[in-house]
Amino acid sequence: MKRTMRTTRSAVLAVTAALVLVGSLGSAASAGPRGDSRVVYDALGDSYASGYGVPPYAECGRSQSAYAVQLDGRHRLRLDDFVACAGATTTSLVAGGQLAALDADTDLVTLTIGGNDIGWSSAVVACLGGTDAQCTGTVAVVDARITTQLPALLDAVYAQVRTAAPDAEVVVAGYPRLFSPEYGDYLAASAAEQTALNAAADTLDAVIAAAADRAGFQFVDVRTRFDGHGVNSPDPWILGPSDPGAFHPTVQGYKAYTAAVNSALGPLKHRCDRH
Repeated sequence: MKRTMRTTRSAVLAVTAALVLVGSLGSAASAGPRGDSRVVYDALGDSYASGYGVPPYAECGRSQSAYAVQLDGRHRLRLDDFVACAGATTTSLVAGGQLAALDADTDLVTLTIGGNDIGWSSAVVACLGGTDAQCTGTVAVVDARITTQLPALLDAVYAQVRTAAPDAEVVVAGYPRLFSPEYGDYLAASAAEQTALNAAADTLDAVIAAAADRAGFQFVDVRTRFDGHGVNSPDPWILGPSDPGAFHPTVQGYKAYTAAVNSALGPLKHRCDRH
């Protein structure tokens, strides 16, 4: 397939900038004093947890559209520390101090992490603006990282979350598929290439789900809620490459995240109710 569209190249450059994400790490956002009987809730993770893509932002690309903010007040939840940060990896989540939000008082932790560890953006860029061979090769590299490198990284960070919040229920939210191949080519990505990218997203979620299970955490799969709402659909819940928050959820997308996590939460107990 020939790829000569200048608009495609411009869009790919925009995608690269957005998918590299915001790397700055900021201080925790606190939601008030402890001491009441509500469930103490701390939210960790990367840009998909911070609400990146829907400004305005506080530090680290934190948005009021984030699923953690939308969950505040439901199930007796009190969002105590919201420290998710755009650009976070499993390593920088720890080095950047997100674990400091957790302690023995934490009743619930939500977490989305792992996408930045495996070079996901390189695969998207290669398929949107590269040759077919570049797309295939880069997806294969990313897929290999997901299956060979990511499990140990997730095991390590999940173990540290458990140590920092020994009595908390931990809920891990996965990632959506970005494309709706049924609507045809998108920029320079054919339907087949979109399908390959979606398959890699499925592998990513499967690896995250397995690691969550090993840690005794609950995995929340958001993929079905985004079905038919890929970036190239008539009703996208994923931002397009011309948006500064390219390939992150829209407002509606973050509502879908909130609904998925909300529906997965059973009866939650405050620490004092558990003893």
